[in-house]
Amino acid sequence: MSSDLPTLPDVPCPVPATPEPAAAAEAPAEPKTYDGPPPDETAMIEALKEVIDPELMINIVDLGLVYTITLDERQVHVDMTLTSPACPAGPQIVQQSKMALERLGGIEKANIRLVMSPPWSPARMTDEARDILGIF
Repeated sequence: MSSDLPTLPDVPCPVPATPEPAAAAEAPAEPKTYDGPPPDETAMIEALKEVIDPELMINIVDLGLVYTITLDERQVHVDMTLTSPACPAGPQIVQQSKMALERLGGIEKANIRLVMSPPWSPARMTDEARDILGIF
């Protein structure tokens, strides 16, 4: 049976390059060292002001979500709440709060504890935050 299809010239088929063996796993990052004093409460509050509620676009300090901040050696303990117990941004806010504090020199670990009592209310917000949201 003859074929009416043209014949293709013999062309070598390129073989994909063999991937290089995986590089040896990088050594774990050196633990951060900081010989200075731990940050004061003002520095920790300023760090937490970098954490923005993604739904309201206002930082968690001005929203009144942070209840207490205590420092024990090189660990900071924060009690905070959310605008509602079912806040979908809760895990993100907690993680960002932890990261913001642990970036400060003198903090080895940040422990964030969510509390729902007392419940949050707009009365906990700063005047500026209430103005932004149109709450008078």
